[in-house]
Amino acid sequence: MSRVGKYPITLPANVEVTVKDGNFSVKGKRGELSVPVSPWVDVKVEDGKVVVSPVGGRTKQGWTMWGTSRAVFANMIQGVSAGFTKTLEIQGTGFRAAVQGSNLVMNLGFSHDVVYPIPADVKITTPRPTAITVEGNDKQRVGQVALDIRSFRKPEPYKGKGVRYETEVLRRKEGKKK
Repeated sequence: MSRVGKYPITLPANVEVTVKDGNFSVKGKRGELSVPVSPWVDVKVEDGKVVVSPVGGRTKQGWTMWGTSRAVFANMIQGVSAGFTKTLEIQGTGFRAAVQGSNLVMNLGFSHDVVYPIPADVKITTPRPTAITVEGNDKQRVGQVALDIRSFRKPEPYKGKGVRYETEVLRRKEGKKK
């Protein structure tokens, strides 16, 4: 039995949910998101709660998609009401980032600056030259953009130079001995 799927999702104030023609749509103060509903689950909106249940009894697909669908719907509801944020830190001498127009320009120790075009559905800010904040409504999209930025220069284990998540713990290696 799904441990995630059996709990109903409580709708916050100012969030509208519609299930129509196989689509689950959420509208809130931060925008609107929509995703197709799997044929293996049934979605009902009742008394300010969204209830997801498997279709067809104890089928493997039904039980698999039950928890997955419930988690996706809960993330969509949180996204349009509060949003998601990922913070990246840049470590290294001379490493920095800045937003210039619709591009994120990073100096990461290469012979050239790394220019990353900012997607339309994500907001990127640089509160400090060594910090990057990625914000958006879609949890998957925010995580993917943060991963793309991190992949330009992953943190290396000897000196710790590179782009890392704010909460990431990096295992350091000792290096050469004389």
